[in-house]
Amino acid sequence: MALVIPSEVDEAAALDGLIEQQEQRLLARTTASARYTRKAAVTLAGGVASSWQAAPPCPIWVSHGKGSRVFDVDGTEYVDLHAGFGAMLVGHAHPAIVRAVQARVERGTHFAQPTEDSIVVSAELARRFGLPLWRFNNSGTEATMDAIHLMRAVTGRPRIIKVEGSYHGHHDAVQVSVYPDREEAGPPGRPLSVPAGSAIPRDVARLTVIVPFGDLEAVERVFLEFPGEIAGMIIEPMMMNIGIVAPPDGYLAALSGLVHANGAYLAFDEVKTGLSVAPGGMIERSGVVPDLVCVAKALGGGLPCGAIGGSDELMSLIVDGRYDQVGTFNGNPLTMAAARATLLEVLTPDAYRRFDEMRDVMVRGATDVLARYCLPGYVNAYGAKGAVVFSDTRMRNYRDFLGYDGRWGHAHWCFQHNGGVYLPPWGKCEQWTISAQHTLDDVSRFVTNLETFARAVRDRR
Repeated sequence: MALVIPSEVDEAAALDGLIEQQEQRLLARTTASARYTRKAAVTLAGGVASSWQAAPPCPIWVSHGKGSRVFDVDGTEYVDLHAGFGAMLVGHAHPAIVRAVQARVERGTHFAQPTEDSIVVSAELARRFGLPLWRFNNSGTEATMDAIHLMRAVTGRPRIIKVEGSYHGHHDAVQVSVYPDREEAGPPGRPLSVPAGSAIPRDVARLTVIVPFGDLEAVERVFLEFPGEIAGMIIEPMMMNIGIVAPPDGYLAALSGLVHANGAYLAFDEVKTGLSVAPGGMIERSGVVPDLVCVAKALGGGLPCGAIGGSDELMSLIVDGRYDQVGTFNGNPLTMAAARATLLEVLTPDAYRRFDEMRDVMVRGATDVLARYCLPGYVNAYGAKGAVVFSDTRMRNYRDFLGYDGRWGHAHWCFQHNGGVYLPPWGKCEQWTISAQHTLDDVSRFVTNLETFARAVRDRR
């Protein structure tokens, strides 16, 4: 018998009820996390080390991680598909990373001077991403900041182009139109530059011109509107801040040509996609080599890291001192040792074959569940990354994302969490990340939990 598709009101009520039920279940089993949060709040603002850790219904304090699993302070074991917002592509306490870091600790952890591992890591990054010269820093935010500085320095131009709904870190130039409300976002074809909160001056935000993802005509209009003022464009070549949105066919190549035709430069923010969607990230997948690429997260094997790679032309500004790319902890020996092991010992061709195998299990299983239970939705997945989006309409850009009901993602997160799978919190459709230490049993649990959620939705209809 065919299922009766409910009204939007019925579906919303069902989701609200499920969220309340699952949140209460989660709170009941995380009492130690609640105690830690109360204790921390005395000296730690908000009781957490980062605002992203204060996800509803409560922060979850982690005790330790091993292999594909993490353990919270209440003793619950989870299959970890959160992966520290994608940083733990190697999994937890990987023997190769442990050996590398332990050996380095015994020889000193910081000198503010170069060590040999930085040569090996930069050479491997140049091989994978096809850009000749590299510098290190300590986060994705620092990497994108350096990219924008370089584009402005080489052109002498003040403005940059950024995609609406993309997140590139928390420095002023990119904290613009990250998650703007529809009422302030402006026309879909020519979005306004909306500061991401009161900390960003509007005069600074105006220097960042906003365009929709995948829209070449919008980029062309910006160059006509601000002739001789655009230094360059920064873009996630596969948009990752609204689930996963692949670029339209030919878009990246055409974008590169358009930007260069106007005397500007193109920077790929591969903080999330670099190493995870392919060994050489989206540069490898698309065949388009930008002027600059920003890498972080998975590179460090769990240690704070960041890197920027670029063409000879742009990186010459660093070589001859026109731009001082600096940082006390840049190329830190611990990070370089971990990055070397990550690139050469863990993220091998065999690891990427296993990513493909496990991803296919998740995609086939999740697609089957959505179809059998008549849930709206689809699955997007590439390399070690993937996302279930509970929508009948495929998202192409941020305006599509605005119309997506975030209760679906949160309800799903609750069911996965209570079912022993840790997904990233906060996002309406954040990505999962498979690690080099996950197994087919691990990823099958994700599919089982999705079916439990789908059955609960059906029963509430």
